[in-house]
Amino acid sequence: MTQQVKHFIDGEFVNSTSDKLIAVTNPATQQVIAQVPCATAEEMARAIASAKAAFQTWKEVPVSERARLMMRFAHLLKEHQGEIAEIICEELGKTIEDAKGDVWRGIEVVEQAANIPSLMMGETVENVARSIDTYSYIQPLGVCAGITPFNFPAMIPLWMFPMAIACGNTFILKPSEQDPMTVNKIAELFVKAGAPKGVLQVVHGAKEQVDAILHHPDIKAISFVGSVNVGQYIYKTGTDNLKRVQAFAGAKNHMVIMPDANKQQVVNALVGASVGAAGQRCMAISVAVFVGAAAEWIPEVAAAIGKVRPGHYSDANAAYGPQISPQARARVLSLIEQGKKEGATCVLDGSDCVVDGYPNGNWVGPTVFSNVTTEMEIYKQEIFGPVLSTMTVDSLEEALKIVNDSPFGNGTSIFTASGAAARKYQHNVEVGQVGINIPIPVPLPFFSFTGWKGSFYGDQHAYGKQAVRFYTETKTITARWFDDDIPVVGPNMSINLR
Repeated sequence: MTQQVKHFIDGEFVNSTSDKLIAVTNPATQQVIAQVPCATAEEMARAIASAKAAFQTWKEVPVSERARLMMRFAHLLKEHQGEIAEIICEELGKTIEDAKGDVWRGIEVVEQAANIPSLMMGETVENVARSIDTYSYIQPLGVCAGITPFNFPAMIPLWMFPMAIACGNTFILKPSEQDPMTVNKIAELFVKAGAPKGVLQVVHGAKEQVDAILHHPDIKAISFVGSVNVGQYIYKTGTDNLKRVQAFAGAKNHMVIMPDANKQQVVNALVGASVGAAGQRCMAISVAVFVGAAAEWIPEVAAAIGKVRPGHYSDANAAYGPQISPQARARVLSLIEQGKKEGATCVLDGSDCVVDGYPNGNWVGPTVFSNVTTEMEIYKQEIFGPVLSTMTVDSLEEALKIVNDSPFGNGTSIFTASGAAARKYQHNVEVGQVGINIPIPVPLPFFSFTGWKGSFYGDQHAYGKQAVRFYTETKTITARWFDDDIPVVGPNMSINLR
C-alpha cells in the first residue's frame, strides 16, 4: 500500500485521522508514491496549542544553547544531504545535483542561524539624561508559521523555521502538498539535533489548513513563498487578522546583455539560468534583453540551449527534470502556443519533448522565442517553465525602461565589461536583487533575500538581519537608579527627561 505522510505534532510523527488525502506523484512517471493528509481542525488546533505551550519554555533557553542546536542541525543536514536530495528527486523530479544544491542553500541559512547571539544584540546608550541610561533587548514574538512552495522543498523551509526558532519562537510549518516528504525528513533531523518537543510542528494539507493558520489568534507572524495570487491572498488575509506577513510572490526576471560583454559567458549563463531546474524557480532568467550588436548572439544562445535535454534524475546527463504536474506542463505548453499566435518567433520549440523510457513524464523541452514584445502574454506572465524570451533594444536606457516597467522586481542581471554601464544599471534598476555578470543573484544568508514590487508583499525580507527583525520585537528600557548624590526635586510636569 502507498504510504501515508505523517504530521509532526507535539514532538511526534502521527498518523492523521483525516479522510481528505492528496496523492503525491513522481512527476517523471506519474506513479503515486504517497498520500498526504489534509490536517483536521483538531490536528491544526493541537499543533498550534503545542507550539504555544512550548514557547513558554523555549523563549527562556539561553541564546547560546539555541545557537548550538543550529550547529548540530547543520551538521546533520550535511551528513544526510544526499539522502534528502534523493527524496527531492523522487517527489519533485530534480536532477541529483540540483537537489543537492537545494539542500545546500538551506544549510547555509541554518549556519547563519547559528550566529544568532550576535544577531540578537540590542543597543545601549549611557547617560541619555543625567544618571539615566537607555538600552534595548530583542525578544521573540511567539508562535510563527511558514507556508512553502513545491519548487525548493528543502531550501525554503530552511529559510524560515531555523531563523524563527533561533530567535526564540516556536514554529508551525505547512509545506507544499506536492512534495511533503522532504520536510518530514528535515523535521526528523531537527529532532535528532536536540530540538525540544513542540518547538517545530509540521502539518500537511491545502487551502483549508492555510486558512486555519491565517485566522488563528495565537499565530503572530507568517512567512510565505509562492504564486502572485496566493501571495496577495496570504498578505491581505494575514494582515487583516493583525499578523505580521512576509509574502514572496511571482517574478519575471530580466538579463540585460551589453555588446561589450563576454559572449561565451553570456551564452553559458543564459543556458543555466533560463532552463535550469525546468524553469521552476522564482529567480530564473526568463527574459534576455540584448542591447545593440549583442542581438547577433541570439542564434548562438538558442543553439546552446537546444543542446540541453531534460531527463530522469537517474540519468547523469540530464540537465533538468520534469514539470511538477501534468497541469503545470499543460500551462507551459499553452503559453508556448499563445506566444506563437501572438507573433513571437519560436526559434526553439520544446513542446513535443520525449524522454526515452519515461513516456508519462511531465516533460517540456527547452524553448526560445525571439521578437518578443511587452504586450505578449509570454512576456507578461511568469511561465515557470524552461522558456526564454529574447528582446532587442538599441540602448541601455531602453533596456532599463523595459525592466522598470515590469510589475515584478525579484531579480535581474547585467552582463557587461563596462563598470560605468554596470554602475548605471545597478543604481537605476527598480529590482531588489541585482547581478553584475552573475545570472541568478540570490544573496548568501548573511544578507537578505530582497525582492521588490509585485514580487514581495511585506516589510522585512527572508533570512539575514531582516529575518531577525521580522521574527522579533524590540523592547527599550530607560532606567534611573537613585542614590544619595541625586537631589530630590519636585514633580516633572513635562515629557523632558531630567
